[in-house]
Amino acid sequence: MASVMTNFPRAKVSINRIMEVIEKEVSIRDGEGSESSVDDAPAVSFSHVSFCYPHGKGMALSDINFEAKKGETVALIGATGSGKTSILNLIPRLFDATEGVVKVNGVDVRKYRLRDLRNLIGYVPQKSYLFSRTIARNIGYGNNGRFAQTLERIQEAARVGQADEFIRNKDGGYDHEVTSGGDFSGGQKQRLTISRAIARDPELYLFDDSFSALDYKTDRTLRKELKKTAGDATVIVVAQRISTIRGADKIIVLDEGRIVGEGTHDRLMKDCSIYREIAASQGVDE
Repeated sequence: MASVMTNFPRAKVSINRIMEVIEKEVSIRDGEGSESSVDDAPAVSFSHVSFCYPHGKGMALSDINFEAKKGETVALIGATGSGKTSILNLIPRLFDATEGVVKVNGVDVRKYRLRDLRNLIGYVPQKSYLFSRTIARNIGYGNNGRFAQTLERIQEAARVGQADEFIRNKDGGYDHEVTSGGDFSGGQKQRLTISRAIARDPELYLFDDSFSALDYKTDRTLRKELKKTAGDATVIVVAQRISTIRGADKIIVLDEGRIVGEGTHDRLMKDCSIYREIAASQGVDE
């Protein structure tokens, strides 16, 4: 009884905190869901978009304007805190823009049902999340309902994501049980979460610094295989390494929430001083 009386106040405080989360009103709601894609519209477009985080003191993004055409690879680069992740977060509506319009396939993202919008997207966040399930179920977890996640599809996604080899070396292979902490290196976790996104076969890939733990050879091979497998998909990638993005169709340079440069690698090396500084810090001189 003494033990119960000691723990009860702590339990009561914990329950109150949990109930605050459960009862919190969701601010991001479904649109009317009557959207239909616009022919020849860009896969993603930002029009005069500004964004401030809830309770934030200043704008995280200011007057962002760019387009990503269908099948293009668009890269975002800049210093920490420049707004790269914030741009990605606005596309699947993890947050809504404070000002301006974000469109996917020519339709304002706020008009989509959330499920319909997010089923178009394969999103790989900065932190690699794995679940206490088999490797196969981890990769197939993101099924968007377009087709059955068979073992063959999961294995093909892992092959493209450069994860198949180390998976087969695990006890049980694809049936290997992932522990809660995960018995994988940082690079292996990234390859598994990338494979999960590939298994969705999405129209739009969002990679948030998802190649940072990969060695240069694996990085290059993975991007090459992804290009062959998902050539029609649009890719928006946040990266720190210029080697990861120098072949992108368009590179957008961000600084303090604003676009300060846009173009190919060669053009930015001539016209954008911030991009040249990043390149110089990484030993890239051309």
